Amino acid sequence: MSQELFGPGLGETRRLLLGTLKRLGPSTLAELRGHLGLAQATLRQHAEALAAMGLVVREGTRRHGRGRPEVIYRLGAAGEQLFPQVEADLLRELVTFLVEGGRRDLLAAFFARRAAARKDVLLKRVAALDGADRWAEVARIFSEQGFMAEAGVGPDGTPELRLHHCPLRGTAEATDLPCRAEVALAEALVGGPLRRVEHGARVRGVCSYAPVTNL
Repeated sequence: MSQELFGPGLGETRRLLLGTLKRLGPSTLAELRGHLGLAQATLRQHAEALAAMGLVVREGTRRHGRGRPEVIYRLGAAGEQLFPQVEADLLRELVTFLVEGGRRDLLAAFFARRAAARKDVLLKRVAALDGADRWAEVARIFSEQGFMAEAGVGPDGTPELRLHHCPLRGTAEATDLPCRAEVALAEALVGGPLRRVEHGARVRGVCSYAPVTNL
């Protein structure tokens, strides 16, 4: 299995272990040993190291014969992401196809429904908060969604929501609809309309939003 598949930071044995778990599915160390030919103690050391990295998770136990139950290991979500993924490219192609086919209305309805499905639950997290505490919680919520968000204060003293990463970048390159839906969600969470802050945002690769003033 090539080094390039997983990138740097994983030795040959651990890459082989991950690849075997991918092929076999949830397995005990005894089952893995039959395929890798390594001592069980060695496998346990590598499996536990991968678990500490979040690439492998423990999933209950399984008994072999009369012996003690053995821990079952499987790939975690982070481990699955090490293998080739095409969903992002496929989604971008689908969105582009719909936009070029004049179906922005369908996409708008999809992204609006996606945001609405999260809104009620997320509103409960900020309902009892106000001021800086509320903005900090909104930033935490967006960070959980992959936006690497932080709550800050602009030059004029107004709060800002800064998004340092866009997990929807591929889709957003085809249409602004996902951005509009996420901004609408942010507005619901902070409790008011937002404006995009233009000073330096494009240069730094950051999307920043602040409250609309004079309303």
